[in-house]
Amino acid sequence: MPDDDRTTVLTIGRLAATAGVTVRAVRHYHHVGLLPEPERDASGYRRYSAQAAVDLIRIRTLADAGVPLARIDALLHAQPTEFAAAITDIDAELQRKIDQLTEYRSRIADLASGESLVLPPEVVAILNRMRSLGVSERRVRAERDSWILLQALDPQAMPQRIRDKTADLDDPETTRLYLACDQAVDWLPHDPRLDRLIDDLDAWEIRHERDSGRQESLQLISSRISEASLAWQRIITALTHRAERRRTTEHRG
Repeated sequence: MPDDDRTTVLTIGRLAATAGVTVRAVRHYHHVGLLPEPERDASGYRRYSAQAAVDLIRIRTLADAGVPLARIDALLHAQPTEFAAAITDIDAELQRKIDQLTEYRSRIADLASGESLVLPPEVVAILNRMRSLGVSERRVRAERDSWILLQALDPQAMPQRIRDKTADLDDPETTRLYLACDQAVDWLPHDPRLDRLIDDLDAWEIRHERDSGRQESLQLISSRISEASLAWQRIITALTHRAERRRTTEHRG
């Protein structure tokens, strides 16, 4: 016959260690009502029974399996058939979350590819071609943003714009001007070298029958490009002014 029939008791630290959780977790389970909080003994300490350790292990196991804490209490007191049905439901819910996270990962992977997430392949090819020609990434990003704006503001213009841009990159003179503009990015707006560049760009627009101020959407796109550089801002402002002056002269004539 045993000499001591007293029930085994555990301190909160021993309880936590037995269940493989932290003391903080035990207190949290008390707070949310999953684990009953025992009365303090005469010395002021809480003492836990072996049943509390079993309950805590079950709580930890369900939580580690992804069961929401809000559903654990019902599972702890469920009959076997109810438990099985609840686990099936929870598994389906977890699968939905997995599918959603998989979709998020796919979108993140698309973001890593940059332009291809929001622009058609033909435009991405143009941007990559600009890079291969030696155009700086700063200028390419401004170009990318201009395509994004055009696609949002005037999607019907995209096919013709793609054809125009592809033809531009096939032209050595146009490529030279692209690279010249790229080199001017950090010039001061009153740098005298800009005067010659503006003249060259204006002559190019006249030869190609381009109009710097012809569409509201293109004005917004131009403003996005000019934001990247004070020199570019001066170039676009000057070209727009010259185009407007030509239109006025033609109208009077």
